[in-house]
Amino acid sequence: MSFDERDASLGELYRSVEVEYAGGGSWWSKVKPFLGPGTLIAVGYMDPGNWATDIQAGSAYNYDLLFFVLASSIMAMLFQTLSVRLGLASRTDLAQACRMHFPKAVTIVLWLMAQIAICACDLAEVIGSALALKLLFSIPITYGVLITGADVLLVLALGGNQMRILEGIILALMATITVCFIVEIYFSQPDMAGILRGCFLPQSSLITDSNRLFLGVGILGATVMPHNLYLHSSLVLTRNVARNPRAVKEAVVFSTLDSNVSLLLAFFVNAAILVLSAATFNRSGHKDVASIEEAASLMDRVLGKKMASVLFGTALLASGQQSTLTGTLAGQVVMDGFLHFKIEPAMQRLVTRTSAIAPALAVLLLQGDSAVDTLLLWSQVVLSLQLPFAIIPLVYFTSSHSIMGEHASSTFLCMLSWAITSLVVGLNLLLIYTGLASLT
Repeated sequence: MSFDERDASLGELYRSVEVEYAGGGSWWSKVKPFLGPGTLIAVGYMDPGNWATDIQAGSAYNYDLLFFVLASSIMAMLFQTLSVRLGLASRTDLAQACRMHFPKAVTIVLWLMAQIAICACDLAEVIGSALALKLLFSIPITYGVLITGADVLLVLALGGNQMRILEGIILALMATITVCFIVEIYFSQPDMAGILRGCFLPQSSLITDSNRLFLGVGILGATVMPHNLYLHSSLVLTRNVARNPRAVKEAVVFSTLDSNVSLLLAFFVNAAILVLSAATFNRSGHKDVASIEEAASLMDRVLGKKMASVLFGTALLASGQQSTLTGTLAGQVVMDGFLHFKIEPAMQRLVTRTSAIAPALAVLLLQGDSAVDTLLLWSQVVLSLQLPFAIIPLVYFTSSHSIMGEHASSTFLCMLSWAITSLVVGLNLLLIYTGLASLT
């Protein structure tokens, strides 16, 4: 099956950002057009779902689970690089490649898995934004969940060919989150030696202890987002790259740089959440902080800074709202790529957001606000379980010379990609096994 450019995902955003090829230009003038997609992707790596897992991990196990944050971030860089290569070399996104090269039944299954991942991510965004509204403005969580549905209007306002504006808004929100955590970390005065041990000297208990493993796999699911792999392979196609091997190779290098720098920032934010939790709660003896709301209420008291919880709530709100924008784009890419079914961004957002609001409201009405953090934690585990359904096709396509041509992964990169994919699948199977064992 051949690809018709008229069927490109993201409609008028396709090849909308011009790339300069004039000779003698500076390095910055060459790399500048490729900056932006990595920022949009990094959003998914710091959404509210990360907060529940990182807060629990830091309060219960100090800095021990930082290794999972670091390892997950490195895995994310690898898989996002493969996503970039697939989009630029094959001129199709991951969802389109699945439709073109897999049987219809397989395509439908993969589409369902991708939709589940998007809904799980959106659930975390809904809950996180509602929590932030409660922390900042004392709005009940149930009402906050309903208010988050209004972000469809924001998507409508950003319609049309405005990719650079969208990237700018996301960058501003990311900067807000980063500044908030820099101040929070300064307040908490963490143990630098403990941070280094947690990152680079992993303990065997990370695998043998089922509770640590559950949180670790939750961190993996919160860090390596399945729908980001679909989205990134489409976002790089918004750049009008010349169709010759040299231009594609240069685009891959610059787009990978954009991705990795953005993911480094996301790693800082994710690590900062866990470090803040460890330095604030674990050190003061609060080792069972399982709630974002509880964490915020304790923060002012433990740190002795009245603005600590305000900064915390502001970062949480920015985290939830930035995912609103990229969630819409990911939904479009998945729906169009797998099913060749185009849908208006506002309608896509309405469908996705409704599928997240409905179960959130149902659980909140039945079990109350105490269920909020359980919902967040399980949303991340669901994302982790969906991950193999995205990375296996991605590694398969980028290893294929018939699809990628001269841009196919090297033998070393193929072996590394399949090894990490096997590790992810193995961790998920281990999680399922330990979960079933705990029930019996």
